[in-house]
Formats: sequence, structure tokens, C-alpha cells
Amino acid sequence: MNPLIGEDGRLRSPWRLLAQYLSYWVAVALLANLGIVAWLLVGSGSNALSSGDANVAALVGYPGLFLISKLASVTAALLTVWLAGRLLDRRPFRDFGFRLDGSWWLDFLFGMALGALLITGIFLTQLAFGWVKVTDTFSTVGGSSGAPFALAILLPLAAFACAGVAEESVFRGYDLRNAAQGLGGFVGPRSAVLAAWTLSSLFFGVLHAWNPNATIMSTVNIVLAGILLGLGYVLTGQLAIPIGLHITWNFFQGNVFGFPASGLDPVGATFFSVSRDGPALFTGGPFGPEGGLLVTTAVFIGGLLISAWVRIRHGSAAVHTALAEPPHSTK
Repeated sequence: MNPLIGEDGRLRSPWRLLAQYLSYWVAVALLANLGIVAWLLVGSGSNALSSGDANVAALVGYPGLFLISKLASVTAALLTVWLAGRLLDRRPFRDFGFRLDGSWWLDFLFGMALGALLITGIFLTQLAFGWVKVTDTFSTVGGSSGAPFALAILLPLAAFACAGVAEESVFRGYDLRNAAQGLGGFVGPRSAVLAAWTLSSLFFGVLHAWNPNATIMSTVNIVLAGILLGLGYVLTGQLAIPIGLHITWNFFQGNVFGFPASGLDPVGATFFSVSRDGPALFTGGPFGPEGGLLVTTAVFIGGLLISAWVRIRHGSAAVHTALAEPPHSTK
């Protein structure tokens, strides 16, 4: 047995995964550096340089820089998934969860509504228990101080939209599908999809373990969030629900309710500024809600709602075993 090339003439699944992932991060680094150089030479970047603020800690607070990094990420993700699909997988880009018909967009809107609902529930729970207090509304933060609120809030919204598309394209669309196909040679298709779903979620969680103020609980919760994000893909074979959920989960957490999102303080603007004083076991402490038990509960509720939506919309909520199948033609 050739350890590199399968019987269908393609690179085996682990090598496809490695090639796409490495090329993705190389592309992110190149595009982000080009964007940062341009940003530093014009606009807000030149203002930061002239004010003597051009150190990493200060520049991170600038939403323009945040948006540039996410634009680099989404461009690299879509480009490398498309290229890997064309050259390595020999399948069209739409097979990674992008069959953009009316049904796809309806599921996307459901995902967006669900992310907003879950984070709003967490905020209202903390508010009811007195663990969070609203100190201001419609405020700009960091490098956006003094900017119009409408502009300051649009930049992080655009950045989180880019992040949602990028991360779901790579971690769910490409990684989960290829892992499922590779595992399909050892176990049945349903078991292969379930195993790939679990492994991709573990990888997703581990990558967040080095975020500021990360804890064991926050890492476990990010793994669970990966499982929640992957559920819509596993049940439908499409990325509509995961992308919509990912976007509003992050945006409502950081820029609507002013919480840290995965350990990172909000940039740009927030609809609510809050002070937080509650048990870290439930609130997540400095990491934000994803470090506490309220998110654990929200993930469970979100999973039930996704399953119910898919059952109503698509007639059943069964594992989409086609994710473990090779492309129809590998010629």
C-alpha cells in the first residue's frame, strides 16, 4: 500500500489535510503582513505611528487592524480550500458546504438568529443574577475612540463575518469532510463522520487554549462550541448554519454585550458596556462567557434547537453520511 497515494490516485486524507492547513497559515501570514504594512503607511496606521502608539499592545485595539487580519484569514481560507479541492480532493468547491441556493440562505439566517439568541440568553441570565451591570451604551473602545458609532460597529461586524466564513470553511468544511473520508476506510460512514466531527472539534478547542486568560474549562467549552458549530454541517452537509451561528455568537458576545470573546476584549464599539462581578465558574471570568458553565448550558440548548430545525426543515436529523464519501469522479 502506498502511504502517500490512495487507490483513486489522490493524496491520502492526512496529507491533504496537512497540505491545506499549512498552505492556509502561510497564506494568512503573507496576506496579513501585506495588509498591515499598507495600514501602517496610510489612514489609522499612520496616525498610530505619528502618535508613538505603534506597539503591538496598542495596535491590537484598532478595529482596522482587526479587520485586516480577518480579511487575510477569509481570503486565505477560501483560496486554499478551493485550490486543495481542485488539485488534491478533485471535487468542486460547493461540495465543502457551499451549495448557495435558497435553502442554504434560510439555514444561514437560522444560524444567525440562534447565535444571537444563545448569547442574549447568557447576558440576561447574568443580568438577572446581578453578575453583570450595564455601565454605558453605544460606546466606542480602543483605537475607535472618537469615531462615529455606526462606523466603529461595522468594522468588527465585518471582521466577525470574515472569521465565521474562514474558520467554518477550514475546520468544518475541509477538515471534517476529509477526516471523515479518511476514516471511512476503517469504519462505516456514520462512525467516520462522528469521529471526524469529534476530532475536528478537539483541534478547534486546542487552538484556542493559548488565548489570553484561557483555562481548562474554557478549552473544554470551545471544544463543545466546535461540536455545536459542526452539528449543522453533520446533519445537513452544508455550512449555512455553522457560519451564521459563528458570526453572531462572536459579534453579540463582544460587540453587542461587551463581553470578552474567547479571552479577547471587544474592539471598535459596543452596544452595551458592562462591569462584571460574578462567580467565574458560571460567567467565565476574564476569558468571557466561553469560560463558564452558562456557555456549557447554551451549547446543549443550541444543539437541541439545531436538531429540531433540521428535522422540521429537512424531514429528519440524521448524520449526513455523504460527508465520508469520495468525490463522484477522481479523474
